[in-house]
Amino acid sequence: MPTADISARTMASHAADLLRELILSGTQQPGARLGIDELKRQFGIGASPLREALNLLVAEGFVQRIDQRGFRVASADRTELADLIETRCLIEGAAVRASIERGDESWEEGVILAHHRLAREARSLLEEKFEPNPTWDELHSDFHLSLLAACGAPRLLQICRGLHQQATRFRNLSNTVGWGQRDVRQEHAALMKAAIERRADEAVRLLQEHYRKTGAVLAGDASD
Repeated sequence: MPTADISARTMASHAADLLRELILSGTQQPGARLGIDELKRQFGIGASPLREALNLLVAEGFVQRIDQRGFRVASADRTELADLIETRCLIEGAAVRASIERGDESWEEGVILAHHRLAREARSLLEEKFEPNPTWDELHSDFHLSLLAACGAPRLLQICRGLHQQATRFRNLSNTVGWGQRDVRQEHAALMKAAIERRADEAVRLLQEHYRKTGAVLAGDASD
């Protein structure tokens, strides 16, 4: 492959990473227009790699292509969130059950370590209001994926990783509304304990409740 092609792909990947982070954090709000000229000024990246980056994010579900009008941040309505939550509950519920059945001592240690690292990190960069902490988001993903790591299905884990990334955006949006309404640290601790003690039914129930609380916050009923 020519060096120029490799460079272009690298720039597109870099641009996608930058823009994805802004979308996940909620800095780029749902429905916001993503103009190529503005993104060029913001990121200092050329139009061609930016278009490729936007198309990558369309495939991931974070960006929508508007016929003849460019791109915008994907919507984040309650129907979409409800579908995402139920999909995660079904898929990850089965995965965590299989992981509990198949996991060995090394798996248990991985879950405990991932939980310990997550528990030490602050969810928000500010105390007085919610400011997304990218490090917490990464450790949060590591913890949830550690619960599923022994399920024995690498493709399933890849699907779960993508679903978790999509949920990060909703979680950060919900925290701007419901920051402080939940003891997420305790929810994670209970989930970790149920998993390593091989209480599969309880672990699945706790996982599903954990996810559904995000929908309740955004619906105004009551954040993950």
